Amino acid sequence: MQTVQEIATDIVSREGGFVDDPDDPGAATKYGVTIHTMRRLGLDLTGDGFITRQDVKRLSKTQAVDIFVSHYFKGPRLSMLPEVLQPSVFDMYVNAGAQAVKILQYLLRKMDFKITVDGVVGPQTAKASKTAALPDPIALRDAYGVARRNYYFRIADGRVASRKYARTQTGHKGGWIRRAEEFVSPGYHLSDAEFQQRVAGWD
Repeated sequence: MQTVQEIATDIVSREGGFVDDPDDPGAATKYGVTIHTMRRLGLDLTGDGFITRQDVKRLSKTQAVDIFVSHYFKGPRLSMLPEVLQPSVFDMYVNAGAQAVKILQYLLRKMDFKITVDGVVGPQTAKASKTAALPDPIALRDAYGVARRNYYFRIADGRVASRKYARTQTGHKGGWIRRAEEFVSPGYHLSDAEFQQRVAGWD
């Protein structure tokens, strides 16, 4: 099993370098760390009293890993979840904040667990997810990954500007979909034909 540090390092590699996409609500971002996060944490890396795009550009991979471990894993108490879920939920928390936990909670409710959907990992969610992981933890991991993929599709269904994250310019799976499927068994990956059928209504 990967360590939290290794998972965070993989996330940083997956996120890539500096980007400032006007269609991305995260605004200026580097290694997955947004300018909003840096302002919330007071990371003035230039020392000029302001946190701007220049501070984002100065962020190092090591700093990004430390931010993710401290504020996106330890802070939301993801260690309370079954180990098999932690890489995917952690990756999704970096991408979508507390929505990562809500996706899990909605999934658990569909499995008839009586839990509150509040985006917070507490004893209730931890117990339900550990019970759901028995006797087949991989099945729960796959179910979460598919739910995560469906979440991305729903965003793209409702927001035209976000479709470029789910489908490439050449019409293939975009970064969001590939990212979700990294945590899903190959048998649950969408085929090219299935993907094209799912996004056909976007044209």
